[in-house]
Amino acid sequence: MFTRILCVGVMVFSFGCQGDTTDDSVNAIISDLKAAHAPDKRVAMWDISWVDGVLIGETNLPEAHRELITKLSDRGIDYTDSIQLLPAAELAGNIHALVTLSVANIRSEPKHSAELATQALMGTPLNVLKKEGSWYLVQTPEGYISWVDAAGIALKNESTMGEWTAAEKLVSTEMIGAIYDSPSSGQMISDLTAGNILVKLEETASHFGVLIPDGRKGYVSKDEVLPFGEWLASRELSDDNLIRTAKDMMGVPYLWGGTSPKGVDCSGFTKTIYFLNGMIIPRDASQQVHEGDEVDVSKNWENLEVGDLLFFGVPAEEGKPERVIHVGMWIGHNSFIHSRGRVRISSFDPEDENYDAYELDRYLRTKRIRNKQTAHLWSVDRLIQ
Repeated sequence: MFTRILCVGVMVFSFGCQGDTTDDSVNAIISDLKAAHAPDKRVAMWDISWVDGVLIGETNLPEAHRELITKLSDRGIDYTDSIQLLPAAELAGNIHALVTLSVANIRSEPKHSAELATQALMGTPLNVLKKEGSWYLVQTPEGYISWVDAAGIALKNESTMGEWTAAEKLVSTEMIGAIYDSPSSGQMISDLTAGNILVKLEETASHFGVLIPDGRKGYVSKDEVLPFGEWLASRELSDDNLIRTAKDMMGVPYLWGGTSPKGVDCSGFTKTIYFLNGMIIPRDASQQVHEGDEVDVSKNWENLEVGDLLFFGVPAEEGKPERVIHVGMWIGHNSFIHSRGRVRISSFDPEDENYDAYELDRYLRTKRIRNKQTAHLWSVDRLIQ
């Protein structure tokens, strides 16, 4: 009897170990795929779990999903696949959207009280991933994934998105402008900010008739817009253009999550400078720091050029990684422009009235991204292709 009981005990223990081994193996595969395909949750979704032989969760990475299934099959692991692939089927093909407000607020959760994650300008194309109530989970052109209220976008399918892409477009060039219901500037239909994209409908001596992505029509002064092709051709990333754009936003208030002339955080400011000069760069300072070429880590300001991005934060120390928490753009003469409290100019020259000992003390490095082409640095013309 003792022998039989002992045998049963061994069998149960062995079964438990086998289950644990399988669970550990699957969880390791899921973790490895996340590290390979979705190390930054801001730009890729890989919310996958293994529960009692069932794969649950969601992802917008079909290739990573296929790799997961292949790895489990190759190892002879039985599973039930309940992973939701995004875009969600319930969107019924409406997997594109265009921003319909001068600036749409995109939040970390599907509610107005949630943290402002980023913003997108009128006419910006978004990928739509899923819906929750009156909110849509969207991905911006630079890859940022967050939630936008339905009032801020116009949903599009492949056909209607193609119609918009093919239409002749205009770009707002004034930091702040407006669309009116008539050329005589009667009732305002919408405000505008620099970088807003509209469809051109007609032309008068002084105005363009325009179409907003949600179907509203109006008129905008010719002095406040340029045809998209003409605008893009004028977006040279020259010293003068970068400095002029940055200084045109002097005094704009700091806004956490802001990426428009109405309000900017530090990385939203550098992103906006480059966007308004024809180049899309990553959203956050901790993402921007990984792009381009490193030109300084030792405060040798003579190595810097206009347009270089300066990064600030907490240096790495044993057991703790570096923390990049601020960014600004070099404008020459020992000075840089950045958003801290408001858009301002700071200097590293102790004799300058704008001397900024605080930023000097937390300086980390400078990177050069101007005219670089990578997977995360690209021309704004991709917005309408």
